[in-house]
Amino acid sequence: MKTLKFKTNVNCGGCIATVTPYLNKLSGIDKWSVDTTNPNKILTVETSDLDPVAIICALKEAGYKAEIII
Repeated sequence: MKTLKFKTNVNCGGCIATVTPYLNKLSGIDKWSVDTTNPNKILTVETSDLDPVAIICALKEAGYKAEIII
């Protein structure tokens, strides 16, 4: 299991509701959450094998930006 973190522009409950179906359809995500209180709106994803690019693409498809934090 690895934890990936992304800086996003998902900044409210409505945004989370919009991205939820996009993230939930990705196989390989065990759990995810967005810290909307953090100025960088950090998306944390727990996955066993998912490529970070797949998560960034899913958010882009939903109309949001994401940048991996190393």
